[in-house]
Amino acid sequence: MRAAIVSEIQALLEGKAEGRYGLTLINQQQHALQAAWLAEQEGHGDALVTASLLHDIGHLVHDLGANPADAGIDDRHEEVGHAWLVNHFGPAVTEPVRLHVAAKRYLCAVEPDYFARLSPDSVKSLALQGGPMSAEEAKAFEALSHSAEAVQLRRYDERAKVKGLETPAVAHFMPAVARSLK
Repeated sequence: MRAAIVSEIQALLEGKAEGRYGLTLINQQQHALQAAWLAEQEGHGDALVTASLLHDIGHLVHDLGANPADAGIDDRHEEVGHAWLVNHFGPAVTEPVRLHVAAKRYLCAVEPDYFARLSPDSVKSLALQGGPMSAEEAKAFEALSHSAEAVQLRRYDERAKVKGLETPAVAHFMPAVARSLK
């Protein structure tokens, strides 16, 4: 069972993540690998590396096409991904994935220059996702378990959009994924 889910995740990332990542010049696989590589390079453990690798898995398991935001659709990929992952991983992986969109809304509310650093596709999706949080929403977000990890994951998400960045292959991260399983 454990080997089967690791194989399924590797197959998703290697076989279904070739589509362009939003409006960037990289694909879903490159984005996932860059985010995981950033987490690994900064010394985070298996759970955050795995969450970083899989934070957008909801885009790979829904059937709304490559860029639903262009059609004005919030694909709720964080919820789709969380629902898919929760059967195999504990909260240290699933909660940062579930909260990474809320973390973007949070950062836009609490860091004055964060919005200006967002990529064009993140700005477009932010509008569909509810815009920056109110002060009350931000306070409630801060109280959530794993909110700090979600914020860190969000920072990797924004930085993981570099065309031509060399990263390890998908297989490199599969041991961390395996160690993160329930």
